[in-house]
Amino acid sequence: MRSGDGNYTLSCRFCTLILLCSLALPASEYLISYRSVVKDAILYNETLQIAHAMQKCEGTPQKSLILQRSNTKDIQKIIYHNMENFITYIHKLGMDVEHKEKTSNYQNSSVTILTLHTRCFKVDFNDNFAKITALK
Repeated sequence: MRSGDGNYTLSCRFCTLILLCSLALPASEYLISYRSVVKDAILYNETLQIAHAMQKCEGTPQKSLILQRSNTKDIQKIIYHNMENFITYIHKLGMDVEHKEKTSNYQNSSVTILTLHTRCFKVDFNDNFAKITALK
């Protein structure tokens, strides 16, 4: 292929760039929120909500988490199989903590609520793992 002005290498570079960009698969973006309620040192309720982002998320990437996956691209299944690692990861990102303690008739009771407000995550799927990156 030769361009009209005779610049062969520029044309080849341009075609190569278009080809490589079309082969690159962008990361999927998901909105993830998490909430757990611990009552008297017992996990009372735990909610993990995952939704595919309807529009492009913006923000700077934070530290990534790599989770093993087994022949599935369902992010919810991958996270549930690696729940401890994911919970540790989102704790490092920052969660809201609400704690209430009450003593009545010498009996102590407490409620702790941990909340990760809805946040955008980029997910790259590879052969054996999924790389999850929070955007801030």
